[in-house]
Amino acid sequence: MVGSVTDAPLTSPPSDPAPSEPAPSDPPLHDPAWHEPSWHEPPRIAPLSEADATDAQLEALAPLGGMDSLHLFRTLVQHPKLFRRWLPFAGRLLQASTLSPRARELVILRTAALCGSDYEWGQHVALGRDAGLRDDEIIGCSVPTEPGAWNAEDLAVLTAAEELVDGHRMAPATWDELALAGWSDEQLLEVTMLAGHYAMIAGMLRSVGVQPEGPIARIGSVELEDWDGGPTTVAEGGGAS
Repeated sequence: MVGSVTDAPLTSPPSDPAPSEPAPSDPPLHDPAWHEPSWHEPPRIAPLSEADATDAQLEALAPLGGMDSLHLFRTLVQHPKLFRRWLPFAGRLLQASTLSPRARELVILRTAALCGSDYEWGQHVALGRDAGLRDDEIIGCSVPTEPGAWNAEDLAVLTAAEELVDGHRMAPATWDELALAGWSDEQLLEVTMLAGHYAMIAGMLRSVGVQPEGPIARIGSVELEDWDGGPTTVAEGGGAS
């Protein structure tokens, strides 16, 4: 009759699937060792050579040292129209900043470390010293910012760089700390652009594989190394050889 129970075979309840291997965790967000230096591979786009340079490219490089200018410039000038538009903006952030030289270099060094750009870091070790940073403070920009290691304003500057690079937003508490330190609206706007700009350049440098011009300090160090990782010898008279 309808509703009678059929003699259907009993089935065991479905078993839980075998546990899968846990996915490997990502490396710490602020660990510079995770970032392999991209110059160990030949650059995907070589810096401009004199043999290949057009008159327009030579004219664009002339204020920067011509064919003796940084590989950064000689690479970007391979796109002359972009280079001409980019250069005044970059120069404004570096040479005519509303930020103090110290704050500017703290942001740039922290951004270089977070983005894994040894080239960017190495170029700014000397600039950081010129801005009054001690070597231990420069090295401190390579590790996560810890309260107690910096004064309140420096801590806020470094935290701002971390927040802008990692999450593209400065937290309200960080913004308020900088405002409390007397930062103007111009400075607060500029620091967001500064971190973003150097993160952008780091991405270009590492993707293209731009190689250093010579011995350079790598992230977490202020000591010069040959770009292939070998030691740098100093010739009599102080020049690197």
